[in-house]
Amino acid sequence: MSVKELNLKLKVWRQKNPKDSGHFEEYDAKGISEHSSFLEMLDIVNDRLERDEKEPIAFDHDCREGICGSCSMVINGYAHGHMKGTTTCQLHMYNFKDGETVTVEPWRAKPFPVLKDLVVDRGAFDRIIQTGGFVNINTGGAPDANALPIPKKDADLAMDAAACIGCGACVASCKNASAMLFVSAKVSQLSLLPQGQVERKDRVKKMLSAMDNEGFGNCTNQYECEAGCPKNISVQFIARMNKEYFSAASTQEAHAPIAEGSF
Repeated sequence: MSVKELNLKLKVWRQKNPKDSGHFEEYDAKGISEHSSFLEMLDIVNDRLERDEKEPIAFDHDCREGICGSCSMVINGYAHGHMKGTTTCQLHMYNFKDGETVTVEPWRAKPFPVLKDLVVDRGAFDRIIQTGGFVNINTGGAPDANALPIPKKDADLAMDAAACIGCGACVASCKNASAMLFVSAKVSQLSLLPQGQVERKDRVKKMLSAMDNEGFGNCTNQYECEAGCPKNISVQFIARMNKEYFSAASTQEAHAPIAEGSF
């Protein structure tokens, strides 16, 4: 059985550094196996560019197994491409048509500055996690698997939230460059588990404050984030996070000291 080969025209964003204005350049991607992944196709194009002593296209990648979230790029206007629930590294070329023009861009969001070509700095996500996306406990020896009973409904929801790989597709898909889906997944994951209860109220306030400080926009409930998420994270976690925040804020107000002269 013969393998179909595709001849494509690539329109790729090229940018030398964060200060460069950037521009699109066109490349021919000929003789690409339909079974190649999108990143393998870029590898082939880069090998040809290097043979011609030209600068290869810079792009992020690591595991190439749809786990790490590094392969962040916008393909034909869609974060990670047009296939739902798929990372760029798991997007295969049989999903494209022979002769098609494919436009490839980096994430477009102020908190994700372009470093070079398709590579952006997603350090803003790391800084948000550092404010509260963790559990501060001394674990000691490993407990038995059933030592902390967790209702199955909560365990399933926590696992759904934990599926977030922090790629930033939600930000790239949102017209406001909102990070609410990412933050809500991390907040929800820990708030649903017994280990996350100690910092629960501080966590949601600190992480949302960090999100605002990084310059991400607000959510306007149009669900582009859910549609663009390669792990199908649900917007229900945004509602859950809002509930967590209002609960934390109201508790703080209830325990706030009464100022002199209030009576």
